[in-house]
Amino acid sequence: MEIVILGTGCSRCKTLEQNARRAASELGLKAEFVKISDIDKIIDYGVMSTPAIAIDGKIMASGRMCDVDEIKEWLVK
Repeated sequence: MEIVILGTGCSRCKTLEQNARRAASELGLKAEFVKISDIDKIIDYGVMSTPAIAIDGKIMASGRMCDVDEIKEWLVK
């Protein structure tokens, strides 16, 4: 499983990454985490507002924070 955090490194982006790591850890999942901060690459994903999170290539949320429980729901599907 690949979890991609898209953002420029702001505090919200860092919090989103922490929440995603915590969600995966609490579920006992092994995941590869990738951070993308390059604006051109973020746009390549179709994201216009950060922070954003993609799981296995699918954008799950953009422009808002996601809590641990919400991310867990995505990870178990």
